[in-house]
Amino acid sequence: MAHRPGSPEPREYNPYFEGYISRAREISDPVARLAEQLEEVLSLLNTLEPATRLHSYAPDKWSIQELLGHITDTERIFAYRLLRVARGDETPLPGFDENAYVVSAEAEKCAWGSLVQEFACVRRSSLLLLSNLPEAAWTRIGTTSNHPTSVRALAYIMIGHVEHHIAVLRDRYLSRSGN
Repeated sequence: MAHRPGSPEPREYNPYFEGYISRAREISDPVARLAEQLEEVLSLLNTLEPATRLHSYAPDKWSIQELLGHITDTERIFAYRLLRVARGDETPLPGFDENAYVVSAEAEKCAWGSLVQEFACVRRSSLLLLSNLPEAAWTRIGTTSNHPTSVRALAYIMIGHVEHHIAVLRDRYLSRSGN
């Protein structure tokens, strides 16, 4: 089944997320794109050499393992927000400190295969959640980080967030490491 909720309007999300939304705005079926993106990301992650995974492109920047942990944690948070808004929960949902989450996660101590599998499981869970949404849920609006946020905006933000970080991975990590 195709999911074509239409692109979110600027009033449906925090302006902070415009960069992510703009990476996904032209997508007509966000669920299909999330599924395609999963396969693309897994393919890329499976090419990374062990020495590269702990690489950081600059001091005080995350390693690739930390980056993957961040992508996974953030997807999980976006999916939770999406669930709450889709179900009509009007409780304002707070933001989170991504850097504190990365430090607390200690992703560099995790097995690479486990991190990759965790991302895949979280993304598949997001896909099932979105696939089973009633049509009316896509345009429901809740409050996240003190801003009105729609379900469809969260789906597009999920796509754009991963697109952004994969572009950073390719441009700043892999182009310098030779991987």
